[in-house]
Amino acid sequence: MAALRAAKQALRKEIKRRVAALSDGEKQRQSLVVSQKLFRHPKYVSSKRIAVFLSMDDEVHTEEIIKDMFKWGKSCFIPRYKIGSSHMDMLQLNSLQDMEMLPLTSWNIQQPAEDDNSRDEALASGGLDLILMPGLGFDKLGKRLGRGKGFYDTYLERCIRHPKGKPYTIALAFKEQLCQEIPVDDNDVLIDEVLYEADE
Repeated sequence: MAALRAAKQALRKEIKRRVAALSDGEKQRQSLVVSQKLFRHPKYVSSKRIAVFLSMDDEVHTEEIIKDMFKWGKSCFIPRYKIGSSHMDMLQLNSLQDMEMLPLTSWNIQQPAEDDNSRDEALASGGLDLILMPGLGFDKLGKRLGRGKGFYDTYLERCIRHPKGKPYTIALAFKEQLCQEIPVDDNDVLIDEVLYEADE
């Protein structure tokens, strides 16, 4: 276990370094390429209930994706992380204006306030068709390196127990986040697909 943890830590450092070297313009460019790929993806097109993350600076920007979801009348769910635990809920976002009004956490992530009970939680209201996954690193076999808090792995376990079953999962990545292989353990849930700008 200790060796696995150390391997993950070293890899996190390396990927953070690679992504930090990207200019804002390059991140924006790759984000648009990935968004366009997603918009053509049959799973995205057919999904009605989608969970998406509000991106941090070192992640594929998801603003265009959220705009597209509202344009097509899809239900959009975003994470609310419970700080100090590995618990996360996916709460409904009502509009782009709603997104702009969300408070910031101490991690500088926008999310619904702790005491905001007005929103539907995805699993309490019909499950999810698709989850767009963040992460630090990915390999082509669907292994994902998160930030070490376990939010998504824990949430996917809850999804698997939901009557609707596990939603399809697509990770959004800069090509600098791709690795040969990511060390995983039994708690790491594999993702179905990674979207990134491939050298075609």
